[in-house]
Amino acid sequence: MATSSVSKGCFVFKPSFKKRKISVPVEDYFSKGKNESEDSKLRFETYHLLWQQMKSETEQLQEELNKNLFDSLIQFLQKSHSGFHNSNDWSCQIKLKEIPTAALILGVNVTDHDLIFRSLTEAIQNNVTPHVVALKAKDCPDIKHFLQKFVTQLTECCGNVKAKEEESVEVTQRKTNCSMDSLTAWYKAVTKKTGPKMPSKKRITSSQWQSPPVVLILKDMESFSTKVLQDFIIISSQHLHEFPLILIFGIATSPIIIHRLLPHAVSSLLCIELFQSLSCKEHLTTILDKLLLTTQFPFKINEKVLQVLTNIFLYHDFSIQNFIKGLQLSLLEHFYSQPLSVLCCNLLEAKKRINFLSFNQCEHIRRLPSFRRYVEKQASEKQVALLTNERILKVETQSLLENLHVYHVNYFLVLRCLHNFTSSLPKYPLGRQIRELYCACLEKSIWDSEDYGSALQLLRMLAKDELMTILKKCVKVFNASSEKQLGGTAKKIEEFLAEFQNLDEAKEEEDASGSQSKGLQKTDLYHLQKSLLEMKELRRTSKKQTKFEILREKVVNFIDSLVREYLLPPETQPLHEVVYFSSAHSLREHLNAAPRITLHTALNNPYYYLKNEALKSEEGCIPNIAPDICIAYKLHLECSRLINLVDWSEAFATVVTAAEQMDGNASTSEERNEIIHARFVRAVSELELLGFIKPTKQKTDHVARLTWGGC
Repeated sequence: MATSSVSKGCFVFKPSFKKRKISVPVEDYFSKGKNESEDSKLRFETYHLLWQQMKSETEQLQEELNKNLFDSLIQFLQKSHSGFHNSNDWSCQIKLKEIPTAALILGVNVTDHDLIFRSLTEAIQNNVTPHVVALKAKDCPDIKHFLQKFVTQLTECCGNVKAKEEESVEVTQRKTNCSMDSLTAWYKAVTKKTGPKMPSKKRITSSQWQSPPVVLILKDMESFSTKVLQDFIIISSQHLHEFPLILIFGIATSPIIIHRLLPHAVSSLLCIELFQSLSCKEHLTTILDKLLLTTQFPFKINEKVLQVLTNIFLYHDFSIQNFIKGLQLSLLEHFYSQPLSVLCCNLLEAKKRINFLSFNQCEHIRRLPSFRRYVEKQASEKQVALLTNERILKVETQSLLENLHVYHVNYFLVLRCLHNFTSSLPKYPLGRQIRELYCACLEKSIWDSEDYGSALQLLRMLAKDELMTILKKCVKVFNASSEKQLGGTAKKIEEFLAEFQNLDEAKEEEDASGSQSKGLQKTDLYHLQKSLLEMKELRRTSKKQTKFEILREKVVNFIDSLVREYLLPPETQPLHEVVYFSSAHSLREHLNAAPRITLHTALNNPYYYLKNEALKSEEGCIPNIAPDICIAYKLHLECSRLINLVDWSEAFATVVTAAEQMDGNASTSEERNEIIHARFVRAVSELELLGFIKPTKQKTDHVARLTWGGC
């Protein structure tokens, strides 16, 4: 390779070859290590199929949840752009001096914003205009880079191949000439080319295609520089009559940030309209309702795992995407660690797979704690058959899985019914969201808790209208279910509704008013007070309930009987381990990182991660073959707040040379000491980088220790 240079020099040419990536199939991880079994590939395929179904369900759900927001935004964009065509109208001429701006309040779940903006960009391109640009603050430190990014993305979003070829030739020219004048000229040229043509795939009207607007999305408006925003808005407003620009501000906090970043002279150039996205808590409730509180997907998680995922969501990031990833990790861990997860599929497929279970898999079923408890309750002859006969075991397993499916159907119906009753009670004793009630029911028998008792007391004080409204909601819940296990329950609730409607309360009110008029014949204050006290005492001692109170008591007792019969904890069901993931500890290790504890474990016990038998040592001993940073770290644990570097270095050299034979050659010994000293300096520097020590001005040859308590 030839080079030309004025002066002599050394030229380095890096090879252009690409390393071949050795890709290991993901299913191979299921067949390695202690979890190797004959059905590892089938378990992975089942996991993959189930996750694809859950993923498609969440994507469809998110589209439905964002549909109202996107529809209102598209309507705003179309309405704003219509003023550009009707520029002869006086009111439209006034509006042409203001940039149409949509302030999109998305919430603090910043990790979900990219997905929303991608979907929004696609929706705008399909319905309003092909010219959509999305910018981030980190790419626009000043107005020059802002305009460069804007021009680059705007010209790239044009779908014409010939235009792309021309743009590739003029890249350098575009970068040097990034201004609103050049953008206006480009826009006029593009609209002239695409004006008479009508794309067939886009759902856009011909009038809009003649001069489509340019939509600029600022994803993180709070992070943009104030000067950049001000300059761009002022420049754009002066070219608005020939360059129809529409702004969309992505806001994570509050719309007040617009007025904090922009002075009145600049914000008055914007015609702002607010749009609020769905609350992330409501989004989470809908995700749980569609993925976990249903029999469509057999996979379930226990109370501790659900608590870990919801705590991360509520106290860390409010991110729906991270919650879904945590749910995917739970699914993966379940299929990896549970050999019987091969039966975690739809009921018909699970029954077929039971017939082909091997001897080892049958033994796994017999070892399940829930199955052992079930066997202990059976007669002695059946116990022997279940423990010795595989055919009887498989038949019983099919029956138990079918019972587990029926249990889940009834469980979720009664859970929703109970939530309808308790979600509107004062102070929400069983929680306002259904996930709170679900967690309480997963943890233990809900009827044993004090909150449940207080909820029943409040239900016994509901008015007739409130009770009838709740009963109608419960009827809708039972009728919406395709399963008919609790068909009699829906009929019973409908009978209660009919009885409430047929109550003759008017007659009772007349009787009550008549008795009240008889007792209140005296008009002076003394006799009035005396009569009221007598009536109150009479009501308290008689304890005669009205027809409504009797019927209300029946309804509450009926709901209580449903709860006690169908809302049993999952641990009471045989074979619940097949579909329930309960390893909250492993999930917490993956999702809740603890770097200080991990560092302490790695430095104090390197064998834990390196798995080198030579690194095994008794507690308190320091092996000389351990990494230098581990030796220095264990020595520094024995020191006080200030560490003498000389003493530390000598102790380090003593440990390192403990097993080495001393050489008689002085030069060799001196060279070895220099090497040991260099190793010590490097270990100390690494500990300082990790934050365990720092230099101190109290003593020049000392360092200060920063951590205590072993981590």
